[in-house]
Amino acid sequence: MTMTARTILTCLFVSAAALLPVVASVRTFAAGDDDHSATAEKQLREMTLDEKIGQMTQVDLKALKDLGDIAKYSLGSILCGGNSDPDDITAAGWAKAQDDCQGQALKTRLKIPLLFGVDAVHGHNNVDGAVIFPHNIGLGASRDPAVVEKAARITAREMIGTGIRWTFAPCVAVARNERWGRTYESFGERPELAAELGPAAVRGLQGDSLAAAESVLACVKHYVGDGGTTDGQDQGNTECDEKTLRQIHLPGYVAAIKQGAASIMPSYSSWNGKKLHGHKYLLTDLLKGELGFDGFLISDWAAIDQLGPDYKADIEQSINAGLDMVMIPNGPDKPNNYVEFVTKLKELVNEGKVPMSRIDDAVRRILKVKAKMNLADRRFSDPGLKAKVGSAEHREVARDCVRKTLVLLKNEKKVLPLSKSIKKLVVAGPAADDIGIQCGGWTIPWQGATGNVIHGGTTVLAALKEALGPGVEIVHSPDGSGATGADAAVVVIGERPYAEMFGDRRGDKDLSLPAEDLAALKKVREAGVPVATVVFSGRPVLLDPVIASSDAILAAWLPGTEGRGIADVLLGDYKPTAKLPHTWPLGMAQIPCNNEYNADVVLFRFGFGLTY
Repeated sequence: MTMTARTILTCLFVSAAALLPVVASVRTFAAGDDDHSATAEKQLREMTLDEKIGQMTQVDLKALKDLGDIAKYSLGSILCGGNSDPDDITAAGWAKAQDDCQGQALKTRLKIPLLFGVDAVHGHNNVDGAVIFPHNIGLGASRDPAVVEKAARITAREMIGTGIRWTFAPCVAVARNERWGRTYESFGERPELAAELGPAAVRGLQGDSLAAAESVLACVKHYVGDGGTTDGQDQGNTECDEKTLRQIHLPGYVAAIKQGAASIMPSYSSWNGKKLHGHKYLLTDLLKGELGFDGFLISDWAAIDQLGPDYKADIEQSINAGLDMVMIPNGPDKPNNYVEFVTKLKELVNEGKVPMSRIDDAVRRILKVKAKMNLADRRFSDPGLKAKVGSAEHREVARDCVRKTLVLLKNEKKVLPLSKSIKKLVVAGPAADDIGIQCGGWTIPWQGATGNVIHGGTTVLAALKEALGPGVEIVHSPDGSGATGADAAVVVIGERPYAEMFGDRRGDKDLSLPAEDLAALKKVREAGVPVATVVFSGRPVLLDPVIASSDAILAAWLPGTEGRGIADVLLGDYKPTAKLPHTWPLGMAQIPCNNEYNADVVLFRFGFGLTY
């Protein structure tokens, strides 16, 4: 370790640790706290045990045996997660799904409003026609809390256009191993990025008040240490002492709680072999006690099932550890799993294995957040707001976010910016006209998909055609052929879409770009024209062949639907300002590669970024 790296690391740990003491005095619900507490207490006194357990139960829409079970079991929450979208994924279809569920909640004795949750992690990304923003790794490269807040604010508005007021975001994981398939959900490898940008996302989603018309509930995830698992294994084991856990992985939560985050999702992963969903010290003693978190904890997708083979014991362990609401998505193989959950939790209470005080604490927290959100007056979607989903105004905000997230890694012979008086431009590579690759995972399908996965938005090819106009001959060549004689070429390559679990690269799976992309780039280079390469990726990838074949390289991450932001940078309408949120390794042998290690021998250092 060099003296510079050691100094940076020391300062990092000191600054992260310094965040911790301030939280003891932080209260999530400051303004109007007494009123919301009174509302929650009044409802709690009126509730039966069955109704209380219903509030603690979140069922996936596609796992419901019958929509009427919402009323029958007094369910407190519904989600659409993974690929369990409604059949109609337009804004209107999503609004109908949410409204139908709320209608069932109105049939219950106490008519407590339902919380409907979705994974709106880079825009309202399960809605066809919505604006898709850069994933968090790109926002981390912007280093700009205002950019993050704006993206979250537009996401909230588009969610409200469908009547949905709860998103499982932001992710404040600190990604420490590039093999991890969720690296792009993290703002970067350093805790100060999570501590600065996580609260900005919470601010954008929740606004100044959760009761405001354009505010939605944030859910900070995945508590805690999910970015530090051994070998970058998703849902794996984070092996470190408590000091390291607090210094690297906790600051994002400290800052988000101070900002007012009202729900938090524990991680699938373990800390030193113990699953987070059953970890009473981390969930109750540290999070709710020491850090003063006054919101509620929602489990991840069927996560309590991983605690052990006995489902009833899993329920007992997780609720007693501090979990307040349980996500139950099980489908065709276990269609009535939510019935099993409510039945067995009631048995545990009657057997004295789960104290009524723990049930009341969980339900009180949930009801208090619902009161804070003023859900009783905002149950249903507003037809007038649906038109805002995918609007030109929202796309302009996303375009600005995109151009502020692009990192210029190389620019020999000043190939960039491209001249607007160019006569012939080749736009090559499989990703040049593929909105699915451009958006990445968590875009319509859970894992994302190639091709025209979402309507609306602009690819790099379309954006360059629009910007340069009919006076410039633009040749589109997915395989890189036909570049001879062009004035310049823009080659767009990238990782194919993936999300959690399927995105891990361990063992013999490395971080190479697809062979067909590299072949297209090589073919363009052999034509002897100036080459500017745009790379779509959810993490640092192996760049040796790209560097060898490119005069200029632009790390575009997973920018979302607004390719015009990329064209703005390629053509010089915006000078690159973003900086790397990850150290870029020379090769697989260097992974994990973080700034405090190997600082002098990496390909690109943390914070690197050129401009014009």
